[in-house]
Amino acid sequence: MTPAEQSQKAAEICALAPVVPVLVIEDAAQARPLAEALVAGGLPALEVTLRTPAALDAIRAMAEVPGGVVGAGTLLTPADVRAAKAAGARFGVSPGATDRLIAACEDEGLPLLPGAVTASEIMALLERGYTVQKFFPAEQSGGAAFLKSIGAPIPQVRFCPTGGISLKNARDYLALKTIACVGGSWVAPKEALAAGNWAEVTRLAAEAAALPRG
Repeated sequence: MTPAEQSQKAAEICALAPVVPVLVIEDAAQARPLAEALVAGGLPALEVTLRTPAALDAIRAMAEVPGGVVGAGTLLTPADVRAAKAAGARFGVSPGATDRLIAACEDEGLPLLPGAVTASEIMALLERGYTVQKFFPAEQSGGAAFLKSIGAPIPQVRFCPTGGISLKNARDYLALKTIACVGGSWVAPKEALAAGNWAEVTRLAAEAAALPRG
């Protein structure tokens, strides 16, 4: 799968909803009901970060949820790519991009949303064919104002910004033409997961799914 093909698929996934939940799952038993609650609220694209021992099991469980499109975040190495694909991930997200990581995604046929934060990084990924990129960490790297500025000289690239995004500032990003969607963890608060309050997760997901895009 070429970078251009990966970006085409990433664009399709980003188009599913304005928000992609960024999920840090400590207990794999929470994965399926969490995914069901998010999908019920209108957020079908789900990013499970590979930051916990339960992450791969969570991806396996979420991959079985009807209507869900589960991906793996925090891909750092080719081994991460292979493990994520084997677990059922249908897309990958990385905080940055390296030659080895990109090659692994090409070999495994895993659509990658590669991370970039500077004009040079964005241009380098564009040269390779990535027209949909992750912008991370968004708020710490200039936020919506930066993306508005970079969109003028590099309009070919669309972004999924993550990092510091909440319901309060998501609208600032989604108002921009260069934003495909945003990623955020606020739709799955730890308190709701701990309590098994899936109705609250669905409510937050529905609120996020209703956000307008530019």
